[in-house]
Amino acid sequence: MTDDAHGTSQPRGRFAAGAVAGLLAAGVALGMAQLAAVVVDGQAAPVIAVGSAFIDATPVWLKDFAIRTFGTNDKPVLIGSIFVVLALLACVTGALSVRRPVAGYAGVAALGGVGAVAALSRPTASAVWAIPSVVGAVAGLGALAVLLRPLWAGPGSAPERTTRRDPTGPPSWTERVSGYLGGVDRKGAGFDRRAFLVSSIGAAAVGAAAGGAGRAALAKRFDVTASREAVRLPAPASPAGPVPSGADLELPGLSRFRTPTNDFYRVDTALVVPQVSTQDWRLRVHGMVDHELELTFDDLLQRRMIERDVTLTCVSNEVGGEYVGSARWLGAPLADLLREAGVHGDADQLVSRSQDGMTIGTPTAVVMDGRDAMLAVGMNGKPLPAVHGFPVRMVVPGLYGYVSATKWVVDLELTTFARTRPYWVKRGWVAKAPIKTMSRIDTPRPLARLKPGTVAVAGVAWAQHRGVRGVEVRVDGGPWAHARLAASPSVDTWVQWVWEWAAEPGNHTLEVRATDRSGATQPEKRTQPFPSGATGWHSTVVTVA
Repeated sequence: MTDDAHGTSQPRGRFAAGAVAGLLAAGVALGMAQLAAVVVDGQAAPVIAVGSAFIDATPVWLKDFAIRTFGTNDKPVLIGSIFVVLALLACVTGALSVRRPVAGYAGVAALGGVGAVAALSRPTASAVWAIPSVVGAVAGLGALAVLLRPLWAGPGSAPERTTRRDPTGPPSWTERVSGYLGGVDRKGAGFDRRAFLVSSIGAAAVGAAAGGAGRAALAKRFDVTASREAVRLPAPASPAGPVPSGADLELPGLSRFRTPTNDFYRVDTALVVPQVSTQDWRLRVHGMVDHELELTFDDLLQRRMIERDVTLTCVSNEVGGEYVGSARWLGAPLADLLREAGVHGDADQLVSRSQDGMTIGTPTAVVMDGRDAMLAVGMNGKPLPAVHGFPVRMVVPGLYGYVSATKWVVDLELTTFARTRPYWVKRGWVAKAPIKTMSRIDTPRPLARLKPGTVAVAGVAWAQHRGVRGVEVRVDGGPWAHARLAASPSVDTWVQWVWEWAAEPGNHTLEVRATDRSGATQPEKRTQPFPSGATGWHSTVVTVA
């Protein structure tokens, strides 16, 4: 019995099967594209390329929303969203193919074109980056054709070719296309469920196998684990001193003075973490200099090394946010390298480029003013993790990361602010961005229920390269009380603070503010991170009962 016996269930069944066909064809396309990316670059895979292009086009308000809402999970959420949208488009394309095969094939080709254009838009792309998307589109077209055939080839009701308008004359181009791509007289066609099931299983197997093989091959080809494990960090010529006694108050809930590497925040635009081996790494210093330089990783390790405790802060950090962390960094002084290259007097901007094409602009004068700006190779006593910039990244104390902390750095160009606008400046962020004085309450946590009596209110404060002079706390808008500051080894690190509060029953609002060593106190008014960093007092509400 064919679907005709069920009346209207016949077209519904075909449309549903068409949607499944579109989804499976998309799976085959993505799997084959992933496999093709192995011979090109992992960033050329369609989903990654489209996601990266989307990040570049994302307006500031949407970027801030994603960071506030999803935190460090923003990238998985983006990739997942792309897959969801692609699945919906694939289902619609497949359903359209039931009556209009040409429209379905055109949809598959269009999706492949979007992937190719996105891949070619990447800063480091070459023409071959379009290959994965093209391969995927061709594979998807073939899979869709195979999957659609059983929908019109049911037993007992073989499909008839579309009726010719003029059977005595040559076929028109539309009739030729219809014939090649499966144009049929749908009234007499059947649905061969068995053949469709077999085709579907085959397509699913091909897509899964190709995608799995592609992911495994990419992970193997571009994995830098072995390269990182082979690195032996040199002893610093200028080691960091021991952390002063009392720098870490070791209170429950209080951020540690030195952030564990695994807990250190990560904010960047890379959907795929760049994998650069020490053997392949090169650093070029050029632009407005007397002598262009090129260094290998071994060259860098042979230079004078310094070791410093430095706190980094992301400009996207909201008041009370967690995009701030302190680590012990090992690296070569950046100023020494620039002096060796001979920086021209009017070169007021150092533009650094990462392996994935990100550009970041840093004021040259800041790098050269005596602070411990460095090309870091070590973090907390070990080589940099890949997610934090292995093999080399920049660290410049006192500036937000978007103007100083380039990961996977491979190029340094001396230029001017008038001539070059780096990635974030093009998107409206200010070109020069010193970190603003800020403080945060770590404990008690928001909405905590406390017992009456003495409560340790504690947190961290930072004003990198100026240092923190004092921290004050108040309850329910009352008078400010001075908190006790922990010891701090440097003006480039945050400092812990604690205030003993005689807590009484009731609901209470705790507020904190810091004053830096220049005498400036963080302002009360809250502002958003865009375009130069957030301001405002951090507060938390607790209940004492």
